[in-house]
Amino acid sequence: MPPKRNSAGIIYHSDYLKHDTGLHPENKERLISIVSHLKKTGMLDRLEMIKPGKAEPKELEYIHHRDYIEKVRLSSEMELQLDPDTILSKDSYDVAMLAAGGAITAVDAVLDTVENSFALVRPPGHHALPGKGMGFCIFNNVAIAARHAQKKGMKRVLIVDWDVHHGNGTQEAFYDDPSVLYFSTHQYPYYPGTGWMDEVGKGEGMGFNINVPLPAGTDDSGFIAAFEEILLPASLEFAPDMVLVSAGFDASANDGLAGMNMTCEGFAVLASIVRSVAMESCGGRLAAVLEGGYNTELLSRSVASVLDVFMGKEPQLRGQSTSDTKVRKRLDEVKKIQSQFWHIR
Repeated sequence: MPPKRNSAGIIYHSDYLKHDTGLHPENKERLISIVSHLKKTGMLDRLEMIKPGKAEPKELEYIHHRDYIEKVRLSSEMELQLDPDTILSKDSYDVAMLAAGGAITAVDAVLDTVENSFALVRPPGHHALPGKGMGFCIFNNVAIAARHAQKKGMKRVLIVDWDVHHGNGTQEAFYDDPSVLYFSTHQYPYYPGTGWMDEVGKGEGMGFNINVPLPAGTDDSGFIAAFEEILLPASLEFAPDMVLVSAGFDASANDGLAGMNMTCEGFAVLASIVRSVAMESCGGRLAAVLEGGYNTELLSRSVASVLDVFMGKEPQLRGQSTSDTKVRKRLDEVKKIQSQFWHIR
């Protein structure tokens, strides 16, 4: 298939619904609601629908220990939970491999057929550690995708994580690695308890981990300010060859699992900022992977707003400055720390 450089793709498979979590907040209705909304609004007709394949065990091993992968397989067969939050059904191992494969497919699609892509996958991934699943996550989809991108020649990868929870698994995977810049905005203090602003990486990776731990109640203007004042200068200086997004939408007001006040329009602005980095640094190579978001109406509308941006629509909220004194103090604290590593004022 020849490249379609002005198109956006979505990666989806109905088998993602087979990860049976019952009444758990992370359930199949999340994806059902997104796909239904995209159909109802006609957006699906404007998107390239791409089916993923399963990740191979060797691809999971880019990030995860072999014995952990085997533990997931056996625990799935026996329907044993990985932890109190992370449920496994008989199909969960296969579906988790398909979710990781969806993130890999998102990268391949951007390299081969579309300008950008969004992998609508479940289970989510950014809490999954190399040897442990937690926080609804089994395999770390975006981290695996980052390593896959590097195998395809994308030497420097930027991962932007706007999920309301800190992506502790992604941070750990690349904490000493200067080839991956990890940037996270998240509610703090909150689950999983990591992601303080002094967690900046170690060894050769010192400075390549940027945490912006925001207080509960932060709204669009606070997140936008973090992206414009911290992410934008650092990422343009880093000059990634590919940009990946851990796209969680649980920072939405009334999400139910957190205490932030983002709107659908706010997420569109974050997507626009990230897309501008990709356009300036790497020819628009941008792939998003779904993480959290548990109010299905807000989730489906927010995903659609991001996809609108991916297809070229410009949001209206750019350039807002936060008036929240707690948020401003935190941003200034992060900037002071990160100015040791990047040209951030």
